[in-house]
Amino acid sequence: MTFESLDLAEPLLRAVRASGYTQPTPIQLQAIPAILEGNDIMAAAQTGTGKTAGFTLPLLQQLRGKATVKSRQVRALVLTPTRELAAQVHDSVRTYGRYLPLRSAAVYGGVNINGQIRELRRGVDVLVATPGRLLDLWQQKAVNFDGIEILVLDEADRMLDMGFIHDIKKIMAMLPAQRQNLMFSATFSDGIRQLAKRITNNPREIDVAPRNSSIETVTQIIHPVDKGRKPALLSHLVRTRNWYQVLVFSRTKHGADKLVKKLARDNIRAEAIHGNKSQSQRTRTLAGFKKNSFQVLVATDIASRGIDIDNLDHVVNYDLPHVPEDYVHRIGRTGRAGASGRAVSLVCADESQQLRDIERLIKCSIERETVDGFAPQQSLPDRPAGMKTGQRTSKKSQGGKYRTRNGGGYSGKPKNPGGGRRKSGRRGPSPAAA
Repeated sequence: MTFESLDLAEPLLRAVRASGYTQPTPIQLQAIPAILEGNDIMAAAQTGTGKTAGFTLPLLQQLRGKATVKSRQVRALVLTPTRELAAQVHDSVRTYGRYLPLRSAAVYGGVNINGQIRELRRGVDVLVATPGRLLDLWQQKAVNFDGIEILVLDEADRMLDMGFIHDIKKIMAMLPAQRQNLMFSATFSDGIRQLAKRITNNPREIDVAPRNSSIETVTQIIHPVDKGRKPALLSHLVRTRNWYQVLVFSRTKHGADKLVKKLARDNIRAEAIHGNKSQSQRTRTLAGFKKNSFQVLVATDIASRGIDIDNLDHVVNYDLPHVPEDYVHRIGRTGRAGASGRAVSLVCADESQQLRDIERLIKCSIERETVDGFAPQQSLPDRPAGMKTGQRTSKKSQGGKYRTRNGGGYSGKPKNPGGGRRKSGRRGPSPAAA
């Protein structure tokens, strides 16, 4: 099917074509018609499935051709858990709304609030916001919720994990009762279902990301290693296997900064992104990573939300997450939009319980592979009996080749070191990757 088959308006179709895309993803095929029919929806979709365009396109269509918004008023509100995701969603709104006379804005912490107040003073059709900054603006009477027609909660599961439930309840209490509600989450957990009961009215459920599945296009591997040798092993893998654009997950902000310094001592260019960084620092770091200005980006889970990079070959779990669903979120940063990817986890004996929880969640045992010279003194638990083994076949991806068993890495430098490996002719966030 094509975007033309989804009954989208010509200005939106023109914007999609200008970005170089013709075929919608599964979440878009299901969500766009449901939203255009006026339904509340509750959608489960992993990152990289096209969910942002899945709600942005119909949202813009719903708003087009209506009265100009008044001062301080908002017609559609999109709530996101992080600054990066807010900026990414706003980019999508501007990209797909480029041929519509609609105003939009993104508001979040880490930047001066006065500029945001001035921007909201004239009113906006679409406002993308993080909960805390939105409440600050409301308290300063910079925004009026009376005209809201559509509410979107993006990555609702992460907002619950980050403790935003009280802020969300406050915001809900101020919104008009009559509105369309769109809720997107990676999973349909019990907490998400309880939140949906508060927010939505007889929602249509859309599930393109089953709770107990991992990304099929991602090759997963575990390298057992003692905790103290993790930095050396990561450095060894990056250097000997010529990895570029590697996204590394650290559990803590301090650990991320410490790892960046270690990699620098080994002549590996790396940067960190986490909550202690200013918004301008985070924006510059992400831009540099997308342009291949440095090899390794070390991120915490919260800061990684909103990272949108095409053809990201490697994700490394330097620390396993305590919440097993976060593992699925992390590896979903690679293998996007049908491309192949590789998720490497450096696991020590202290993380045995997290490993068991992850394998139980994804219903798949992840193959262990010891790297020569880094055999741990304490071994990891055996793979669960009776559980299928993770796929370890040879895979090819854009810009490199994966080898089975002892090879295991991306070989060769990126095709376009100066500007990433995006295909020419594509501008703005893609529906498949948004």
